[in-house]
Amino acid sequence: MSAPNPAEHYKSHGNYFEDFKLGQTLVHGVPRTITESDATLYLALTGSRFALHCAKTVAERVGFNAIPLDNLLVFHIAFGKTVNDISLNAVANLGYAEVKFHQPCFSGDTLSVTSEVIGLKENSSGKTGVVYVHSIAVNQHEQIALEWKRWVMVKKNDITALMSKSLVPETEVVVDFSQQNLPSAINFNSWSASDSDHQPRFEYFSIGDTIHHQDGMTINDSDHSLATRLYQNNARVHFNQHMMKETPAQKRLVYGGHVISICKSLSYNGLGSAVWLSSINAGTHCNPSYSGDTIYCQSEILDLQEVIGRSDLGLARIRMLGIKNNLPEKMGTLFSYEKGRTKYHPDLVLDLDYSVFILK
Repeated sequence: MSAPNPAEHYKSHGNYFEDFKLGQTLVHGVPRTITESDATLYLALTGSRFALHCAKTVAERVGFNAIPLDNLLVFHIAFGKTVNDISLNAVANLGYAEVKFHQPCFSGDTLSVTSEVIGLKENSSGKTGVVYVHSIAVNQHEQIALEWKRWVMVKKNDITALMSKSLVPETEVVVDFSQQNLPSAINFNSWSASDSDHQPRFEYFSIGDTIHHQDGMTINDSDHSLATRLYQNNARVHFNQHMMKETPAQKRLVYGGHVISICKSLSYNGLGSAVWLSSINAGTHCNPSYSGDTIYCQSEILDLQEVIGRSDLGLARIRMLGIKNNLPEKMGTLFSYEKGRTKYHPDLVLDLDYSVFILK
């Protein structure tokens, strides 16, 4: 019998499904200081035109001392910290819930992330299982910047391993109104209409409105590769083409977070007055995306609420749908419900329910 290779102790093979335990706490490595260059690259990769994250003059006019980082950029970087421990051996990231943005982040802030395993469920095949985690990112002052729950399908390394306990946690359908955070010192009454291309404001919208955002964006190989590396997301399905050649599609999956950011950027045309993402209530990556796909976006207004004490902003709950290689207005039925489950059109790649403050 050959002697064990000591070098194996220094390799990170990630966790397989049978390695996770309910209640387990994972302290993720490599804290990350987010820089102005990161924010600039994010704009280059997504084409986002929301003025608050582009112009220092606009940010200062509403009360910030510097340009606040786009909350999606912050989420993706924090999410990337968790990959090595949670989803390095993932088959697919299945969904999100209760994404809460507690503190604005700025260039120079450093994020550190921990996660707790809150649920486990082995799949009927016995080859994979679903891991549910609650992750918390703190800044250099130990303030919670954001937190989220997600579930991911992970391979088993030993298909004979037996689970001792199964638990599927309950999650909130909608993040409570009281947890939609925006600094009280920030005021948008001085916002210039031209900052957001004179787009419709809160009073214009009604519950049930559907907006077909007119732009489309094709995902280039270089774009999604750079985005994945920007977030230090080392899940093999996104960057290892040699491995993915053995899959039916024979190519790498686009990180679902990149699709979220593309859709949010596309939504500017119609929702340019949506100035502050406050939470993500739920999210599903319905079908995979690949390099070469062209993404379109559709939004539905699910709810509108007044914000007590604020004359400058209202709160909207929006369902954002991402579609590949097809125009939303020509697709007909995008999803249906069968036996309590949502059945998605094969061209629907994203179903995201989020809340956002909109200019009045």
